[in-house]
Amino acid sequence: MSPNQSNNRFSLGAKYVWRGMSLITKPRLRRFVVIPLLINIVVFGLGIFALTNVIEWALTFLPSWLQWLRWLLYPLFVVASLAVVFYTFSVVANLLASPFNGLLSGAVERYLLDQPKSEQAIVLREIFRELARTLLAEFRKLVYFILWAIPCLILFIIPGVNVLAPIVWFGFGAWMLAIEYVDCPLGNHGQPYPEVKAHLQQRRRLALGFGMATMLLTLIPILNFIAMPVGVAGATALYIDHFKDNDLTK
Repeated sequence: MSPNQSNNRFSLGAKYVWRGMSLITKPRLRRFVVIPLLINIVVFGLGIFALTNVIEWALTFLPSWLQWLRWLLYPLFVVASLAVVFYTFSVVANLLASPFNGLLSGAVERYLLDQPKSEQAIVLREIFRELARTLLAEFRKLVYFILWAIPCLILFIIPGVNVLAPIVWFGFGAWMLAIEYVDCPLGNHGQPYPEVKAHLQQRRRLALGFGMATMLLTLIPILNFIAMPVGVAGATALYIDHFKDNDLTK
């Protein structure tokens, strides 16, 4: 693949975030967006509150003769914490909303394929069935996340190398978000977690483009509240265009 083709695949993946933003506004899909949206608002709201208080608490340990550094350290703490805390809260939000994300993904797929509108109400039986299906996948993703997050976080405390740590963490977070959201449509079609990861590795640049655009969305105040339903909707469109029918050559 030539550099231009690689760049095109990356930018193509990023465009599916805008596709997701358009999809969640469709009247036929709005009712499936409500619960993931509310979960994301609550979790990110708590995350912002916790982040602010933790930074204030950490700064209380400054000795009185270094208080003049507070104006400099505060923004540095914020920047260093954003990538770590916001992605961590994204993981929590996605875990809580996983059954509803699967339902949203299914509704987006039916909409995009112009399949008959389902009038079936969202009942507890469906939610528990979807929860049972996703629990194992979410656990395996969490283990994968921890195994890679530890060495990534260690980079933050290695002098010299730590200047690259935020970039490495951002890329890792983008990859994890791509796995998280593309797992929704693939999981709905019975694809286990290892196969989801294999699909994304086959289209790594496409996945990273989508993941990085989603990651940026999670870092923008207010817009980060809609990041989860946008990610699910965008990933479902990505699945239909590039992953459906297990076509790994597409």
